[in-house]
Amino acid sequence: MAEAGVDIGGGSRTTAPHRPRQDHSPSPCPTRAAAEDGRPCDLVTVPSRQGLEAVDILRLRDGVGPVLHDGEGDTLGFLVPPGTADRWDVPGSACTQTYGRGPRAAADTPPVKGTGWLVAPDAAYAWATDPAVLRAALGEAARTIEAVDRCR
Repeated sequence: MAEAGVDIGGGSRTTAPHRPRQDHSPSPCPTRAAAEDGRPCDLVTVPSRQGLEAVDILRLRDGVGPVLHDGEGDTLGFLVPPGTADRWDVPGSACTQTYGRGPRAAADTPPVKGTGWLVAPDAAYAWATDPAVLRAALGEAARTIEAVDRCR
């Protein structure tokens, strides 16, 4: 998705302090105003199979934010709070800084060229997916996929 018109130039931002609760429900995102005033989110991209599994996991836990899909259906992109890219290190995924409109400003038109909404901002639980919760869901999704593949 980075090739689809997202400026991933440098810049230094800090990651918001998100921590999942003991009951594993998502914590409220302290930077909610960032999306509402139009500031951009970062974008975590993953292969579609793992991403779709993670979306299901996040929906069960009321933790999914807006999610994009590319035109070919090869990747999904999770909008996460600004600054996430500075510390993202999950194998098999990439996190890029985006510059442009935030998800609320782009409810009709996705903020990345060549994409569409899998989970639109108005259908999402939060304005962005909590990075810690997304990390856990992606890990669970990878383990689920591995188990399914072993059974084949």
